Amino acid sequence: QVQLVESGGGLVQAGGSLRLSCAASGRTFSTYSMGWFRQAPGKEREFVAGISRSGVITYYARSVKDRSTISRANAKNTVYLQMNSLKPEDTAVYYCAARVDVTWVEVRTDPKDYDYWGQGTQVTVSS
Repeated sequence: QVQLVESGGGLVQAGGSLRLSCAASGRTFSTYSMGWFRQAPGKEREFVAGISRSGVITYYARSVKDRSTISRANAKNTVYLQMNSLKPEDTAVYYCAARVDVTWVEVRTDPKDYDYWGQGTQVTVSS
């Protein structure tokens, strides 16, 4: 079992930046590939970014590509999501998720493939 705790959300003006963090406890962090997802009111949860166990492979949703960077610090059991040039449509609850992964270079985009979830952190972008 792993526990995930997100932080770093908040209210920001359009064009601003935020860095979300997700701290993991429990089993060895490097066992997991990690993902960030978001869910806006009335919408389904959607993939934002993912990173492989090794940290070498990253993948982004088209809506945030070129504005976001996912990274991980295995020694700190933490994954980050740096988001720049934020837009009002980025407003959502952002969730961190972990997937037990036997490979070192895989990233999944389907939330059903993830095993553990955090409680989420609210990001609100004002226009």
